[in-house]
Amino acid sequence: MSVTLDQPVADFTAEATSGQSISLAALKGRQVVIYFYPKDSTPGCTTEGQGFRDQHAAFLAANTLIYGVSRDGLKSHENFKCKQAFPFELISDKDESLCQLFDVIKLKKLYGKEYLGIDRSTFLIDKNGVLRQEWRGVKVPGHVDAVLEAAQALDKA
Repeated sequence: MSVTLDQPVADFTAEATSGQSISLAALKGRQVVIYFYPKDSTPGCTTEGQGFRDQHAAFLAANTLIYGVSRDGLKSHENFKCKQAFPFELISDKDESLCQLFDVIKLKKLYGKEYLGIDRSTFLIDKNGVLRQEWRGVKVPGHVDAVLEAAQALDKA
């Protein structure tokens, strides 16, 4: 089962940086941005994470928490988070359970070879756990601003 716009997102629990266990049910009352990215410390993923880092205060002002998700392990996540000074947690999805829930694993091509990888995607969940907006096949430039604008509008609604 995959997520659907304007429907509640199934509860999940996942391991994250800083020794945290993130549960969607425990986040009720706050808006949540979950962004999926292919790999720690790669150029596009670093730029995207820095965008969320640089707008973090504005997201908090809109009652919105940010979580980054990839298939990298917690050790890699901790290094990436520390090096980039991310003020939000990164979720390790080694078993791809979140990737499957949000349907972000896609067939990709690199140098003529096909492989299954994460399609850069972002999801905005309202304070009641309902998916309100999704961005799939994300291009990094301008993306964080679009997500922030949507989070601010949803917070005022």
